[in-house]
Amino acid sequence: MSEDGGDRLRAIIAALVLTGVGVAGYLTYVHYAGIDPVCAGAGGGCHTVQASEYADLAGVPVALIGLIGYLALAAALLMPGEAGRATTMGLALAGAGFSLYLSYVELFVIDAICQWCVASAVLMVLLAILSTMRMLRGAENYI
Repeated sequence: MSEDGGDRLRAIIAALVLTGVGVAGYLTYVHYAGIDPVCAGAGGGCHTVQASEYADLAGVPVALIGLIGYLALAAALLMPGEAGRATTMGLALAGAGFSLYLSYVELFVIDAICQWCVASAVLMVLLAILSTMRMLRGAENYI
């Protein structure tokens, strides 16, 4: 991949990671502030999901786990060479897998949909795809 193409791919990944930090950061704030998230439309899906027993994992808010995951992805993007690309890809694939599991729980266990959670899942799947492309293409990029 050309350096310009690799830089562009890395910039897109960085923008998605920053968006994910915003989404997960907001949901973490909502959790600790004890307020309902702002959601589009009726139905209260965000509140239902945030108030469910699945909103915490071993006492840790899932939103905080997501925030830590996005911050770890940001740190991995700073790593040079193949190790950085592999770490980014591994974290993104793990995050996408966890997000898909949580989406399943939303749809089939809780029976409610949180738009913020869906946004985070979409971001993580995109990050998994793009970071895998970056790894397979061997894009050498440094900030």
